[in-house]
Amino acid sequence: MKIVRFRYEDRDRIGALEGDRITELDGPLDALKPAAGARPIALSAVRLLAPATPGKIVAVGVNYRDHAKEMGRELPAEPMLFIKPSTAVIGPQDGIVYPPQTRRLDYEGELAIVIARTAKNVEEKDARRYVLGYTCMNDVTARDLQRLDVQFTRAKGFDTFAPLGPVIETDLDPSDLQIETRLNGETRQKSRTSNLIFGCDYLVSFISRIMTLLAGDVISTGTPSGVGPMQVGDTVEVEIEKIGCLRNTVVPPR
Repeated sequence: MKIVRFRYEDRDRIGALEGDRITELDGPLDALKPAAGARPIALSAVRLLAPATPGKIVAVGVNYRDHAKEMGRELPAEPMLFIKPSTAVIGPQDGIVYPPQTRRLDYEGELAIVIARTAKNVEEKDARRYVLGYTCMNDVTARDLQRLDVQFTRAKGFDTFAPLGPVIETDLDPSDLQIETRLNGETRQKSRTSNLIFGCDYLVSFISRIMTLLAGDVISTGTPSGVGPMQVGDTVEVEIEKIGCLRNTVVPPR
C-alpha cells in the first residue's frame, strides 16, 4: 500500500493511493483502515503533504560504502547518528529555503524508514513489526556550517531541510533498491541500498536501544556517493525504486 498525507477541502488527511485515486484512511498508524463513508478522491484534486509527521528524525552519517570511499574514510564500526528537528520537514514540491547563513547547500538523497508503533529495545529480527514503511528523503545540508561545527545540528536543522515523500510504501523489502538523485534532470547520485553499511532492520534495533522511537518517527538511512551543491532555482529529485520520486526546488529566503 502507498500511504499519502494530503490536504483536501481545507483539511489534512491520510489515505491510500491507488493509481490516480486516494481512499481516505483512519486510525493509528499500525492499524489504518478506510474511513467511514470514504469515497475515492482524485489525486489531481489534492495537495500532497509530507507523508509522515515525525516527532524526530534520526539520521545516519557515512552509511554507504561508496560514500565512505568518496570521503576517504574507513567504514564506521557503529552507526553515526544525529537528529534533525520535526520543523525541518516539508513535502513534495515544497521549496527548500537557501538560508543566508550558508554559502554551500548540498543535497543528500536517502531512503527513510517510517515507524508505525512505539519501539524500545527491539530485536533486529523483530524490527519490521515496528515499521510502517519506507519513503524518500533529502537530507539537505549546509556543508560549510557542518565543517565549522563539532555537531551537525545547525548544518542539518534549518527549516525545510528534510523533504519527505511522496508516499510511504508499506509492502517493500528495502534491502536492494536503486536510489538516484538528480539535479535539474542530471543524475548526481546513483547506488543501491545493498551498499548500506548498516541495513534498515539493524538501524531500527540499534536506535531503539538508545532512544524510544514513536509512531511517525523517521530514520534516514544515509546517502550514497555524489553529494554536491544546489543553487536557488535548482530542482532536486530523489527517486527510489518502488517508492517514487520526491521533487523540490531551492528558493531564496522568505
